[in-house]
Amino acid sequence: QVQLVESGGGLVQAGGSLRLSCAASGRTFSNYVMGWFRQAPGKEREFVAAISWSGGSTYYAGAVKGRFTISRDAKNTLLLQMNSLKAEDTAVYYCAATLGVYWRSDTYDYWGQGTQVTVSS
Repeated sequence: QVQLVESGGGLVQAGGSLRLSCAASGRTFSNYVMGWFRQAPGKEREFVAAISWSGGSTYYAGAVKGRFTISRDAKNTLLLQMNSLKAEDTAVYYCAATLGVYWRSDTYDYWGQGTQVTVSS
């Protein structure tokens, strides 16, 4: 079965760092764009970052640019390095895969179940 499983979430103080990982199984996501989204309580799911299959192109939401770095350790492993965390980064973070428009959540075909990131101020 195809699965995306996030890990690495937790509780961190403002200014700290976390590294999220997304492990894919069941298939290789060849030519897919892999992305991270997040959703805070009472808010819509929002785009965070995405990376092309080759890793040659990355995309970031303005709210995280310069603080977060998306990368791929392997073709089936997606990472999100989160530095200088702020309270407003608190959310459930989801990894996903799409062959469509990377900034639109409704184009993503596969989703993980999410990992909680809580930043205390």
